[in-house]
Order: sequence, then C-alpha cells, then structure tokens
Amino acid sequence: MTDSSDAPEVLILGRSDLPVGWLHVDALDIEAQGIARRPDGKVVFIEGALPFELVSVNVHRKKSNWEQGVVTAVHHESSQRVRPGCPHFGLHTGACGGCKMQHLEVSAQVAVKQRVLEDNLWHLAKVKPENLLRPMEGPSWGYRYRARLSVRHVHKKGEVLIGFHERKSRYVADIKVCPVLPPKVNALLMPLRALIYAMDARETCPQIELAQGDSVTALVLRHLEPLSDADQTRLRAFAHEHGVQWWLQIKGPDTVKLMDAADQELSYDLPDFGIHMPFKPTDFTQVNPHINRVLVSRALRLLNAQRHERVIDWFCGLGNFTLPLATQAAQVLGIEGSESLVARSRENYALNQSQGAGTQALAPTQFVVRNLFEMTPEMLMADGMAQKWLIDPPREGAFALVKALAQLHADEALRGQWELPSRIVYVSCNPATLARDAGVLVHDAGYRCTAAGVVNMFAHTAHVESMAVFEREI
Repeated sequence: MTDSSDAPEVLILGRSDLPVGWLHVDALDIEAQGIARRPDGKVVFIEGALPFELVSVNVHRKKSNWEQGVVTAVHHESSQRVRPGCPHFGLHTGACGGCKMQHLEVSAQVAVKQRVLEDNLWHLAKVKPENLLRPMEGPSWGYRYRARLSVRHVHKKGEVLIGFHERKSRYVADIKVCPVLPPKVNALLMPLRALIYAMDARETCPQIELAQGDSVTALVLRHLEPLSDADQTRLRAFAHEHGVQWWLQIKGPDTVKLMDAADQELSYDLPDFGIHMPFKPTDFTQVNPHINRVLVSRALRLLNAQRHERVIDWFCGLGNFTLPLATQAAQVLGIEGSESLVARSRENYALNQSQGAGTQALAPTQFVVRNLFEMTPEMLMADGMAQKWLIDPPREGAFALVKALAQLHADEALRGQWELPSRIVYVSCNPATLARDAGVLVHDAGYRCTAAGVVNMFAHTAHVESMAVFEREI
C-alpha cells in the first residue's frame, strides 16, 4: 500500500454499537487482511483478522483515510477460524511468511479467492461471467512440489537456517517443519541444515531450490564459489542416504547441472492424455501437480478442440497444454517468448510422438518464438487462423495479444482475411491482469465471458489462480 487508491472497495455490513477500540471485520482483501471501518469511516486493514469477527488492533501504519495493523485480540471468533496446521505460522516476529491463510478453513479460503476473482472482473473490467465454474481443489498439505528455500548461516545461533523468509522481513525464518512441502522434503529440512553447516561452503550457499517430480526429488544447490572435494563428498553421501538428486548452480539458471549421473529422470505425467513430461529443476512447472492434472483436463474440456480444428497455445512453456491438445486437435501451434523453452517443448513433443502418446500419434505441432508482449495484428495474421486459443500467461497477462485481437476485430478490411477464434480459454495467475484482458476481449473484441472460476493451486496463501472462457459473438 502506498496511498488511498490502494484501498479495495468494501461492502459494509450492519452492526450494533461496539466497545471503544473494537472493530467489526467486514471482509478479507487479496492479501488475506481483514477489512474493517472505524466509526468515522476510515478503513482499517488488519493482519490475522477474519470476516465477521470483533477484534482489537495494534495500528502500525496510518494514512489520511486508511490504517494498517495487526490483530491483538479476537473478542468474537469467526466460525471459519481454525488452528493453523504449521507451528511456524503466525503474526509474531520470526514467523514464517510463506503462508497467510492457515487460520482460515480451506473451503472458506477458496470462497474468498472466488470473490476476489469476481470483484476484479467486475470492478476493473465491468465483466460478469455468465456461469461460475466449480472451484478446483486438491490436497491442502504436502502439495508444494516446487519451492525456493533460502539458506543462511547464523553465527550467533551456531547453525544454518533453511526455509522461507520471515513475515515482512529479509531474514530467513527458523523453521524445522513445513507441512505444505511434500512429506519427504519436509523430513529433510533438519538434515539439510546439518549438512550445510558441516560444509566448507556454508557461507557461500544462499539457496536450495526444490523440484519434485512424480518419482524423483531434485535439489538445486546455489553456490557462489566452486565446491571443495570434501563438500562434494558430503553432498553425495546425503544424496545416497536420502534418495535425492543434487543439481549444482554456480551462476544463472543456464549453469544448472546434474552433479552425478542418475538412473531416473525428473518428470511428471498427464495420465488423462498419455503424456510424459521430462523437465529440468529450474524449468517452470506448476507448483501443485495434483491440481495441474485437473487444470489441464478441465481447460481442454472447456476448449473442446475438434479433430478438424487448429489450436494455438499462447505462452506454451514446456508444452503442458500443447502436448495434450495434440491428442485432440488436427493441428497445434505452441508459441513462447524464449528460444530455450521452445527447444524444450520440441524435445518433449518428439519424445511423446516417438512413444505414441495415448492410443494414437500426436497431431502435427509446431513451436515458434515470439515476443508475446509486443504482439501486433500483422503478427497474429502471420501465425494463421485457429478455431480455438488457449492463453496461459505469466502474472503480467496477455494485454498486447488481446489488444491485437481487438484491433483485428475492429478492422473490417482485415477481418475479411482473418477469422478470430471462436473460443478462448484463459488460464491466469493474476486476477487483476485477467480482468484487464477480459475487458478488452468483451468490450473491444466481440467476446462473451461464458464462465470463470478459481483454482486453489496454492492452498493457505493469498495467491489466486483462475480460469475463464470467452466465446465469440456471432
């Protein structure tokens, strides 16, 4: 928050007179802060408070028409308040900042995220979905198959800390367990602390990145200086004892290398489509593989590609959607902004084509590189018409892409040469940029938002993943 424009619109509920200093919490914002109003109308954002609670607050930040603080007492609890499942969750100094919503029952977390999606679509874009999709949910613990863990040798404590940062702090939280990590990795936190503390390089290893596949646990050790022979021996002994793969990274992601030859590859499967997806530990893959399988299946079901249709997968990544689409459509084009990602997509396509994904060969599929943040109508036309689109952008969204589509829609001369897709499925990790792009599609490109819903990819966090469907007005 920097000024009053940061304050979200709040629905105020009726209330009786309260004791001095007590506040009635009306709603939850996108950062999982309770929202209340003082008698003079000033908005108060309260960490640790839930809707319908009566609370007292310690205010630590004040502006002209809003305040921010931390709950100090809950006088009347919400029926949705639960005991956090992690001992390191909380509002106190040193608490882990990895989760923000463990005190709220999981189904209520999903309801809050659904409301955030609907509010963003309406308030930012004046778009109201014709239908709400049933939320996609999965395991709420042990789901985080990707994580970047900070490492710090603390001299005063005489130990190494490994974990997420403290709440609103640059310091590493002193966590001994993390229930959102896979059980195997959760059990490794303390052994990893002992390992790094015993190493010669304990001062120059700032990070361990986790990448869990279906059958392999990979740990990427970021080291700022070459490792000694003794440290490499320690790493190998740890890998042998705990059944993990060590990957070493001395500089950027392109320097990541497997420490020793391995019998198994890092990969995941999409069994609904017979697709096998090898990946490197620094490649982007979804944090929650259980949800990802459901996400891909629902996206393709909603897109409903037919055997005679061409489909474009924008921001295709490693081919997470592209390869399953190739089991359904006549032709697929995967487009990504990185040459290295496109190369990996081609490798995965060739692998699955050679292995015979599902019960039949994959449809002809091309992968090309485009700067997707500088799209133009001419570039869209050059890539050819497709009956269906799937868009899965990063947090920045796909504004240039949908804007170019709207320009084609508005140009009657060009529209006679190029047909817009009849259906678009948009997978989003940021409800604000989804809403912005939805506004362009609905108000400028001739589409209806026929459905939208949330995906609880990151349980216990305020992160909102979602999906929306757009249909062309005929």
